[in-house]
Amino acid sequence: MTYEFLQQYWWFLVSLLGALLVFLMFVQGANSMIFQLGRTPEERRLVINSTGRKWEFTFTTLVTFGGAFFASFPLFYSTSFGGAYWLWMIILFSFVLQAVSYEFQNKLGNLLGTRTFQVFLVVNGVVGPLLLGGAVATFFTGSNFIIEKGNITDMAQPVISRWANASNGLDALLDIWNLVFGLAVFFLARVLGLFYIINNVNDQPVRERARSYLTGTSVAFVALFVLFLVRTLFGYGYAYNPATGLATIVPMKYLSNAIDMWPLTLVMLAGVGLLLFAIWRTVKDPAFVRGIWPAGIGVVLVVLVLLLFAGWNNTCYYPSNEDLQSSLHIQNSCSSEFTLRTMAYVSLLIPFVLAYIFYAWRAIDSRPIDRQEIAEGEAY
Repeated sequence: MTYEFLQQYWWFLVSLLGALLVFLMFVQGANSMIFQLGRTPEERRLVINSTGRKWEFTFTTLVTFGGAFFASFPLFYSTSFGGAYWLWMIILFSFVLQAVSYEFQNKLGNLLGTRTFQVFLVVNGVVGPLLLGGAVATFFTGSNFIIEKGNITDMAQPVISRWANASNGLDALLDIWNLVFGLAVFFLARVLGLFYIINNVNDQPVRERARSYLTGTSVAFVALFVLFLVRTLFGYGYAYNPATGLATIVPMKYLSNAIDMWPLTLVMLAGVGLLLFAIWRTVKDPAFVRGIWPAGIGVVLVVLVLLLFAGWNNTCYYPSNEDLQSSLHIQNSCSSEFTLRTMAYVSLLIPFVLAYIFYAWRAIDSRPIDRQEIAEGEAY
């Protein structure tokens, strides 16, 4: 395993975690529609208890995604999570709000009322996907930061990365393309959330409402995603010379990546096909309730390939709009060879972790949730 291979390998693992995180945001998507899917308190509890079975998976994956970035590409972690901290703090606060809402909405002594905590779940369902999508979009649109590695010798202030303005990440929301991608992720989370509710809630009125929202939500997602994808493929991208590390702006860089890495492009097209199939089959066949699985696999494949396009093939995965040469790529932002190699051995345990997650998922979903379970079982 060469140092270059380890860099590519760890970008693949980080990208895979990011893709799994986007899939698991069906929890946020369904929660954003609590009051649309549930017209009565009992129906809302069906939705909340369905997503309540899985919210820990999403939260854990988010933390693991951040931890993997910290271990393998620490300069990105210190630059983005440290510099754009207002953006990330709002995201993390919304997830903490989610955890509190699940646990306390029906506890004795709840002074805020059940509906207040349900509104908090809706807030997380909107804010989480929207801002996470906006943050990921900066992999393609860039951010305002400066890297000065020479500062490491400054004993008074050895800070090598800093944000170029006082917004500390909130300026990402001023870029229209970041908002377009953020909205695309938001509507994608809703699409996945609808698929999940149709599959996991054994209640005809709730399932019928979920199906009724699926078409419009899917159209909104597809339109926004295609708009962002076309702009990204045919716009400017950011490349670097692996010999010198010099960053340059290249017309249609991501289209070149799609052509150069054509097997990945085929994987992305397969993922798109699986998602469109799930939408079509679920809309056309009232008896089909397993759309979450082809859609979920398709989303993981598409997001994985997009993130690989952002980092592989000599591409700057975190461009700097303030100073082009401060742009981050997998060569200038990764950990040492020893660290990457050691973690590579640890990563061999990942299949066992995935097997446990699969086992736990099946055990939790041994049967779809229904009104009887809400009435007799331990429910949120």
